[in-house]
Amino acid sequence: MPLRFPMLTDRVTLRLILVVPFVLQIFAAVGLVGYLSFKNGQKAVNELANQLIDKAGQQVDERLNTYLALPVQLNNINIDAIANQEINLNDAISSERYFWRQAKEFRNLNYIGYALTDGREAGAGHWVKGIDLLLYENQGKGRASDYLADRQGKRAQLLQSYDYNPLTEPWYQETIAAGKQIWSQIKAAPITKVAVSDKGKTLKLPDNPLDGGIEYYIAVSAAAPFYDANRKLLGVMSIDLTLTSISDFLRQIQVSPSGQVFIIERNGKLVGSSGQRPILYRKQEQIDRYSIFDAPDRLIQIVGKDLQIQFPTLQAIQKEQDFNIFFNKQKQFVQIKPWRDKYGLDWLVVVVVPESDFMSQINANNHTTMLLCIVALMLAIVLGMYTSQWITQPILRLSQAARAIANGKLDQAVPGSNVQELNNLAQTFNHMAQQLYESFLKLAQTNEQLEQRVEERTAELKNTLQELQQTQARMIQSEKMSSLGQMVAGVAHEINNSVNFIHGNVNFVSEYTQELLELVQLYQIEYPDATAAIQEKISDIDLDFVSEDLRKLLASMQIGTERIREIVKSLRNFSRLDEAEIKEVDIHEGIESTLLILQHRLNPTTDAAAIAIIREYGNLPIVECYPGQLNQALLNIFANAIDALEDIHHRSRQITIRTTVINTQFVQIAIADNGIGMTEDIRQRIFDPFFTTKPVGKGTGMGMSISYQIITQTHHGKLDCYSTPNVGTELLIQIPLRQMDL
Repeated sequence: MPLRFPMLTDRVTLRLILVVPFVLQIFAAVGLVGYLSFKNGQKAVNELANQLIDKAGQQVDERLNTYLALPVQLNNINIDAIANQEINLNDAISSERYFWRQAKEFRNLNYIGYALTDGREAGAGHWVKGIDLLLYENQGKGRASDYLADRQGKRAQLLQSYDYNPLTEPWYQETIAAGKQIWSQIKAAPITKVAVSDKGKTLKLPDNPLDGGIEYYIAVSAAAPFYDANRKLLGVMSIDLTLTSISDFLRQIQVSPSGQVFIIERNGKLVGSSGQRPILYRKQEQIDRYSIFDAPDRLIQIVGKDLQIQFPTLQAIQKEQDFNIFFNKQKQFVQIKPWRDKYGLDWLVVVVVPESDFMSQINANNHTTMLLCIVALMLAIVLGMYTSQWITQPILRLSQAARAIANGKLDQAVPGSNVQELNNLAQTFNHMAQQLYESFLKLAQTNEQLEQRVEERTAELKNTLQELQQTQARMIQSEKMSSLGQMVAGVAHEINNSVNFIHGNVNFVSEYTQELLELVQLYQIEYPDATAAIQEKISDIDLDFVSEDLRKLLASMQIGTERIREIVKSLRNFSRLDEAEIKEVDIHEGIESTLLILQHRLNPTTDAAAIAIIREYGNLPIVECYPGQLNQALLNIFANAIDALEDIHHRSRQITIRTTVINTQFVQIAIADNGIGMTEDIRQRIFDPFFTTKPVGKGTGMGMSISYQIITQTHHGKLDCYSTPNVGTELLIQIPLRQMDL
């Protein structure tokens, strides 16, 4: 048979080879155009997203600059009014009306007023739920009062009074320490409800604009100290500005259909967000703001986690930063930049825009590109098939002629072709066919010679196989004789111990018996009365001891004889020479008989403890098997387990035997030792004939092979081996409960 090499043409047709280049060229060209279009589109998306993010950031900056400038400017105006005596610090009522007019015009100002160094205060604003404008006075004795105002800003009636000392408040003390206008910490609080005075509790007034359907608000205070002409501190001017409207403004910014803007402090807490999730939460009785790390808005959380990865702290962000994140498997453009003013505010403005808001046109272009690729692919396939048809027809005729020659029809010739290369190929083929016919006769002669040589080699192989089978049979017989020798040695050892035991006690029994007979004779002579001689003899032989020890010796002899009977019985049970056919037997009985035969190898030695046998027997039914052969297999397996434990000297040695029923059809016998184990290479070869790891003369390598044949072939079962070096080896035997059903 001619040799065939696995060339590429054995798997791929020539037509496919001719078509694929056309397809690949056109597909690659269109794909490259589509790829460049996609990359340019992505670049345009990135530029557009950056422009929109920059625009949104500028809008936020302008809004914050304008919104947060009002309290600062009003503080300056009010301090100038005090200096120009437009505000009389000694007339709280006129001061209240002055601040009332400002609070009426600027609805986002929660409170406007001053606190003097002696604790007196005056102010106006809306901080009580359900009331539009309030007047406020503290006479400096730690007692503050809220008054309802009429349409002219005058006191209409007392709403409530409560304890309050501004001099102990952090905003007052921090402003005095700074000596200039500053912003206080942002505070989050519920809108105050009237719940102090009886009049306040029963008052029914419409909600004020601050309420707006919410229960909580956040505010920041702008506070500035003011002095007299001698630079003596007179007090602190304070304005509370609500920041709730910042979130409303952020929601009005149209960054993109799904874009989001939020503002955070350097500690991570939210100041405002364009999202629909709240930025405030109530925990027990305290109101606090969410951090970007625990905000209910998942997008804000993802941005926060990415900031933790990129920067050690939020204070490290000192300039504009642009980066990308992935949220809901979509790319998000993120810009974060600081916003500061000279009065202490230091915030971070974060703008997030999803890439998907700009990808609709690019996706449309991708669809167009895909359509072009498909059209180009189909055109390339049609063109390639036409070209391949024109080229492959002459080659197909050559292939048919070659197949005919292969089938024995050597008179083949192919016509020429219009293609010069194919025409040359046809002429060469015709010449080759002629030479092939001439060589066929020579090949036939050579074939006859080869057949003769093959027959000779076959005869040699048959003889070799017969010799190998004979050798294997001899080795099997040798292994059987080796097993029988082990068995006989074990039986002889046990019988010898028992016979020596009985022999050692027979002399004592004879002596004790003779002495008792002498005593009886004395009793006959001296009867009926016990004479002094009898008493002396009883004393000499210690009759009580002799009687008791005689019973013990007879009991020991009884045990010895029973031991001999058990050994003989186990020997017969193990060999079962009269049970060559299938019998119903007790598996546990066969195991115990085998262990008894090997008992002498389980005993302790001078340098190692005895091998412990751990029995974990299950409730097994009677099993149909070949008892003698099964016992031979068990003997080989136990002998190997004991061999594996011979080199163990510094730890306990044990063999564990577990028997179970598997699926009500099989009996499983697991025999595990804690010996030296074996490597994977040795484990895979353990059932091979003639393979052994024992020294020369100690094993033939057929024991486990014979056991494998007995279990798998004779009993139609399974024999598996699992081993770990320096841990131990376990062999699993499975045989059917009924051999007759197989």
